[in-house]
Amino acid sequence: MAEATEPLVRARVQRGVATLTLDSPRNRNALSARLRTELAARLADAVADDDVRAVLLTGTGPAFCAGADLKEVAAEHAGAPVDRSAPGMAELFSAVMDAPKPVVAKLNGPARAGGIGLVAAADIAVAPASATFAFSEVRIGVVPALISVPVALRMHDRQLARYFLTGETFDAAAAAAAGLVTVAAPDDEVDAVADGILDGLRQAAPAALARTKALLAAADHRDRAAAFAEMAEVSRAFFAGADAAEGRAAFFEKRPPRWAL
Repeated sequence: MAEATEPLVRARVQRGVATLTLDSPRNRNALSARLRTELAARLADAVADDDVRAVLLTGTGPAFCAGADLKEVAAEHAGAPVDRSAPGMAELFSAVMDAPKPVVAKLNGPARAGGIGLVAAADIAVAPASATFAFSEVRIGVVPALISVPVALRMHDRQLARYFLTGETFDAAAAAAAGLVTVAAPDDEVDAVADGILDGLRQAAPAALARTKALLAAADHRDRAAAFAEMAEVSRAFFAGADAAEGRAAFFEKRPPRWAL
């Protein structure tokens, strides 16, 4: 287990690509306050570095990202101190979406809930065929509110409705068909596929690359701030509710929640 002083996000720059690696495998790279803070800082560093052409976001351990840190959420609702300086989910997703340099997500395993928000916020996403996905919020008594903003920009309406409403698990091929990920590659080809995409970005003129990303984002940017603000209120209300408390208890106790039939 990593010591508390070790970084939860590791950064490395090589041939114009800043690789940001989520390195908190003990909790499946959950988006704790500290991990969000470090990821936002390392992303800002990459954006400010003139030698960086693109950003690669990946993870260590058995999962890409499990979403919100439920233990931290439970502690907060029990009255534990909260790091108010940490960026919220909306701020983190916006930082990825608004970065003037392309962000490529290379999944190393499953993504859940808020972790899928990171996948959707990235410009390009490559997943191994063995990766799985689930919007598990409804099964623990909350709503996939904040992540709905980036995810709805990627996924086709029918699949979005199915997976948001059921919380069921789906595979990388289904994620690609739904528009959530760009490519579902055989596990042993993920690195090669991602490298090919990064090589393509390296061939692009930096100013043209930034302007093209801005062009692609223009259609959704006008209303995104308002959407995140509205969804933040929905998220807060549900996370503070009785169903969310029961959902967390059932999750930690490894039992069905009281509403399960």
